[in-house]
Amino acid sequence: MHKLPKVPHWRVILNAKRILKNPISFHREIFEELGAIFTVRTPAGEPVVFTKNPKIIRHVLQKNHGNYKKSPLQTEDLANYIGRGLLTSEGEHWLVHRRMIQPAFHKKKLADLLQIMCQAIKGELLQIKENTTLDVYPLMGDLAFQVVAKSLFSRSDIREAMAKLQHITEVNQQMVIREMRQPYLQWWFSLSGMKNRHLGYAKEGRDILNTIIEERISSEKEENDLLDMLLNAKYDDGTFMSRQQLIDEVLILFTAGHETTANALSFTLFLLAKNPEIQEKLYQEVKNINIDKGNLAEIFGKLPYAKACIEEAMRLYPPVYVIDRVAVEDDEVEGHTFKKDTLILLSIYELQREQNFWEYPDEYRPERFLDIDKKEYSAYYYPFGAGPRMCVGNNFAMFEMILVLVEVIKKYEVSSKLNAIEINPLISLKPKNVPLYFKMRVNN
Repeated sequence: MHKLPKVPHWRVILNAKRILKNPISFHREIFEELGAIFTVRTPAGEPVVFTKNPKIIRHVLQKNHGNYKKSPLQTEDLANYIGRGLLTSEGEHWLVHRRMIQPAFHKKKLADLLQIMCQAIKGELLQIKENTTLDVYPLMGDLAFQVVAKSLFSRSDIREAMAKLQHITEVNQQMVIREMRQPYLQWWFSLSGMKNRHLGYAKEGRDILNTIIEERISSEKEENDLLDMLLNAKYDDGTFMSRQQLIDEVLILFTAGHETTANALSFTLFLLAKNPEIQEKLYQEVKNINIDKGNLAEIFGKLPYAKACIEEAMRLYPPVYVIDRVAVEDDEVEGHTFKKDTLILLSIYELQREQNFWEYPDEYRPERFLDIDKKEYSAYYYPFGAGPRMCVGNNFAMFEMILVLVEVIKKYEVSSKLNAIEINPLISLKPKNVPLYFKMRVNN
């Protein structure tokens, strides 16, 4: 068995502030020095394995996924704030609810939501003023949140409530990150009242959702939206989800659904702004697409380059930049032994930029995803995860992002004076400050 290279404990302590702010640069530095797998002892004293080895990643996520579970960082720390939905649950509880919710995200079901998505997108994009510069990330955040809200609730009169819920999810995420990266300060988070304050925010968010759900049930209306699908989902014994579980699942859809999409769209638009020749090629594909006419599901088949532009952006900036797993029992893979309870962090960010697997790995080249069998890159590309825990809303997200690109690039030419985008790795990979200039195209 191979002995894992170790990062000295003192090095972690000396870089503590840097790791808290942005661990990715620290990880890259160590990968370059020690290779595709190494171990780190955290300030709390627990050893953690980091790897970008594609065979190990596939083994953990797919081939032997049954021997690996999510870490307490998600199933306990994150669950404190957003409940036990698909993202934070494990075992039989997760499996039962995954089977219940999966049908709501089949492509045929999503086709019924496409017009709702279109209306929400067009409404939010009205915030763009022609021939002006604005930070695109808040815009994409609002847009993605409203798309999820309207796809769930089919209502336009809850913007104020949704704005409050959006704020709660954002401030609570900051708290979760502090707890994850500074576990040795848990005593202070509790003693200072900080944790209880954020748990109070979480309860306020749940109350907002409960009120909306109550109003839907009382109205006895059938809207054929995601909320109806969740309300009608049944367990094998014919019973329905409890109110608490229903709110948990809705919270997960809001938290994961809007944030990862907003991130990916912001990175995509920035990359298009910095690559005008790619943007022009995309414009030629979308300029005659009218999402108000025809079958939207068929329209997506006419937009392979738009899809490739998003896929390539998610390769460079994967929303889920690291995936954690804990070994349930001892395991061996690629000459390494992982003891029971070993925490393993799978670096998707590094894997998707690995020069041994990707030609010109740090360049934005959407063409690499055209006319290629997915099997050729599936072992090195996990923007939505993989295996049974692959994101249930991946098709929803892709439809939404393609629709946004069509509407934006048809109408505007985007550019930016920013040389490089600063990243903010929280629970998902976020950008910081994405100022883009939106120039109205002459044919609009």
